[in-house]
Amino acid sequence: MAETLVYAGTYKNKGGKGTYGFRFRDDDGGLDPIGDPAESDSPSFVTIHPNGQSLYVTNEGDPGQVTAYAIGDDGSLTELNRQSSHGAAPCHLMCDATGKILIVVNYTSGTVATYPLQADGSLDEASQVIQHEGSSILPRQTGPHAHSVNIDPQNRFAYVADLGMDKVLVYEMDIEAGTLSLVSDLDTKPGAGPRHFDFHPNGKHAYLINEIGCTVSALGYDASSGALTELNTMSTLPGEVEQGFSTADIHVHVDGRFVYGSNRGHNTIACYLIDDETGAIMFSGRTDVEAVPRNFAIDPTGSFLLSAGQDSGKTTSFRIDGETGALTPTGAVTEIPGCVCLQFLSR
Repeated sequence: MAETLVYAGTYKNKGGKGTYGFRFRDDDGGLDPIGDPAESDSPSFVTIHPNGQSLYVTNEGDPGQVTAYAIGDDGSLTELNRQSSHGAAPCHLMCDATGKILIVVNYTSGTVATYPLQADGSLDEASQVIQHEGSSILPRQTGPHAHSVNIDPQNRFAYVADLGMDKVLVYEMDIEAGTLSLVSDLDTKPGAGPRHFDFHPNGKHAYLINEIGCTVSALGYDASSGALTELNTMSTLPGEVEQGFSTADIHVHVDGRFVYGSNRGHNTIACYLIDDETGAIMFSGRTDVEAVPRNFAIDPTGSFLLSAGQDSGKTTSFRIDGETGALTPTGAVTEIPGCVCLQFLSR
């Protein structure tokens, strides 16, 4: 029988004990726990192997690590092995579509590490470590801060958003060798602080959320070269950026009609309509969510959005209006202490 699972990464300093597993309820978007969490130090980001049989987390403690788990038939996690993240504060990771390599980014050190994956899902030692070089105009941008990695729909290019450099760096992947080669980059507005990134399902556009500037940028994507071009940029806020405000996560809806971005401090999720032809965005509305929405996720059917409240310890479920993209609370709330990442797995 088909089922949908959800895995949650948590911060230790907010009470999280590791990576939590849940069964997803498709009636109200609620979550039912699967046993005890797989314990590790602050698994700040979670990704799942394309075959659905293994899972990887960045451990943001000191020293930075990457941990591989096997996913059991019951959804439980069994540790396979760990490797150094080759940097400080690993914060994001992603497998390529073939499941042969895993790419990890380290925020504080501004490094990008690539790992070959074994048949059982375990991690080999890193095949390459890249050190970003550069800075930008703000006190938080005196050096590189790689914040996310995303792989394009054709599984050819890897995109690393670097908050410290105000750039999205485009790497061509050699999957067999487990290496990346820089081919181009996109400059954001100085002081924007690019953070997370997501592709449109049409394979023609992508969307970037800028942490410091509190904006979302619509981007054109050239599949032949991997190059990005800015289409338009809009604020995530109703007014000026205030002290304590920053953005965090971004996701395109599965049908490609909407894109959502989360505001920390303001504690809302902003929704934008996507122009079918141009890919440009137009603001649609905002929804109040639990405190510090560092991460959120849309279920595979596009019916529900789950928002993780890092500071409240509550993950809330919203029903998505298929016509407008508007979010309505379902009433389902799950206690997940220090939740900072949510990932769906359908199997």
